[in-house]
Amino acid sequence: MKTYISDIIPRIQKFSQKLDNLTLLTNQHWVVIDELRNSKFVYIFRSNNELLISQNGKVEKGKWEYLGTNSLLIESKDGCYLFRHGFFDANILALKVDGKDEFAFLVNENNYGGDLNSIEKVLDFLERKYLKLIPQNQIRISSNDFFENESFVLKLDKDLNPVKNNDKKFGYLDREGNLIIPYKYEGAYDFFEGLASVYINDCYGYIDEKGNEVIPLQYEYGESFCQGLAFVRKNRKFGFIDKRGKIIIPFVYDDVHSFENEKAKVKIGNRQFYIDKNGKEI
Repeated sequence: MKTYISDIIPRIQKFSQKLDNLTLLTNQHWVVIDELRNSKFVYIFRSNNELLISQNGKVEKGKWEYLGTNSLLIESKDGCYLFRHGFFDANILALKVDGKDEFAFLVNENNYGGDLNSIEKVLDFLERKYLKLIPQNQIRISSNDFFENESFVLKLDKDLNPVKNNDKKFGYLDREGNLIIPYKYEGAYDFFEGLASVYINDCYGYIDEKGNEVIPLQYEYGESFCQGLAFVRKNRKFGFIDKRGKIIIPFVYDDVHSFENEKAKVKIGNRQFYIDKNGKEI
């Protein structure tokens, strides 16, 4: 298994489960991301500790064993390797190579809804699932001056732009660079439909354009508003709220997309379907 140093894992760690949840691990098609440039490798962890490794349809057999304390032993023709828990859920398995700051990074193809046959598809999958990144126009400035020995591009192209100061706190500047909303958040996103998603201590909520927290910071994740609704996550399930914070569609989904054309794609278990704004299946 090829490995590479990953900076993604710390940003999605709050979604991780323990490696001892073997029902999520076994009998799934785990695709190695780094191999996709040249050849597709699929790892299938069988419940009898047999490991199937498929390369373009050709299958090699190996062994795997959960050792406790979030450690996994993997044996193949290339050798026997000890991995530590990096990140794990129904979609992603990141295994830290023991003694190194490197990870083997796998994605569950069963939950993708298609073939993960290119690195572009993998990146799209990760961004759609977890990496709700701060917009590219965000700038970093200190409260007094620019960081020493760093270059900056000031691109304040919106009425309110999320920025990060020298204390690693986020606030909002206007087009002229005036501080409108104080630096107080650990993360912040662009405004959509008059509200912006922000978070502190991994708790998400929403503020208005005056900086008022109109929806308390109480969710595991909060997406931007679209067509009057935003999806949020609580107790590892997704639902939809309106701009007053009222729950419109309950927290029953394992995965969701924002509303487009009055409908949203959702997922429960392995079943994917569309709902309307009342939560009714279409």
